[in-house]
Amino acid sequence: MTLVEEITSRLQTLAPQALEINDESAMHAGHSGNTGGGHFKLKITSSHFFKKSPIMRHRIIYQLLADLIPTKIHALSINALAPDEL
Repeated sequence: MTLVEEITSRLQTLAPQALEINDESAMHAGHSGNTGGGHFKLKITSSHFFKKSPIMRHRIIYQLLADLIPTKIHALSINALAPDEL
């Protein structure tokens, strides 16, 4: 299973209506402070985010991926939306 597949699998608990994961690791190869983990951009739409602040949305996602950070995921850009925000 690739890392993108692993991330996708873990985020399924949020029953996403839309999910995009872009691996941008190649753009950051050799950058200072990177201990080998990848760089990812995540866009997710889920009803689990209704009436939750952006910080709470990020915390939910980070909890699902916690053991992958920072060893496999070095950087994660998150755009988490509720369906009514599209």
